[in-house]
Amino acid sequence: MKFFIDSANLDEIKEANELGILDGVTTNPSLMAKEGITGSQNIIKHYKKICEIVDGDVSAEVISTDYKGMIYEGERLADIDPQIVVKIPMTKDGLKAISYLAAKEIPTNCTLVFSVGQAILAAKAGAYYVSPFIGRLDDISTNGMILIHQIVNIYTNFMFETEVLAASIRHPMHIINCAEAGADVVTCPYHVITALLHHPLTDIGLEKFLADYRKGNS
Repeated sequence: MKFFIDSANLDEIKEANELGILDGVTTNPSLMAKEGITGSQNIIKHYKKICEIVDGDVSAEVISTDYKGMIYEGERLADIDPQIVVKIPMTKDGLKAISYLAAKEIPTNCTLVFSVGQAILAAKAGAYYVSPFIGRLDDISTNGMILIHQIVNIYTNFMFETEVLAASIRHPMHIINCAEAGADVVTCPYHVITALLHHPLTDIGLEKFLADYRKGNS
C-alpha cells in the first residue's frame, strides 16, 4: 500500500519524505489556502516545489466546475511536471473531463467519491485514482470502511486498473483498516502518518534499555 501525504506544507512534505515511506502527495484548494498560496501562478510554482521534493505522484486539483474549464485547467496542470495527476470532482462534467484527459493519457484522480456507483463510473471513465472520503462518511454516521471494501471487491472482480486512494483519513486505525481492505493508497495528514510510530510499550522498552545501560556505565 502506498502512502501519500495530504498537505501543501513544504516542511511537512519534506519531513514525511525523509522518513523513507512517502510515495506521493495530494493537495486541494483548501490546503493551498491554508499555506497562504493564492493566485494561479503562485499555485503552479508551489506544485513545482512539491514535485522537486518527492518522486511520486502529486495530485493537483482543478477549481473549475464546468467541462471546458476542467479540461483547460487539467491540461495546464499536467504541463507543470510529469508527476502531476489532475484531481477532478465526481460530477457529470467531471466524469466527461476524466474521460477526455484519459484519452490524452493525462492521469486523473477522481475526488469527492462517496458511493460505490460513483466509483464504478470513475473507473469506467478511465480515472487513474479514485478517492473515497471515508472520514466524511464517518462524520454522518456511515461506516466509510464498508465503502473501501466494496470498491476494492468490485474493482478486483472486473479487473479495473483504477487504484483505490482512500482519503479523508482521520486516525491510524483508518490506515490499518484500509491496508486490511486492500486499498492501493492512503493519503493522510502528517500527524496521522507519524501516529503509527508510537506505542507505549516501545517507549517503556526503550527507557528500560537506556536505564540498564546507564547503570552498567555509572
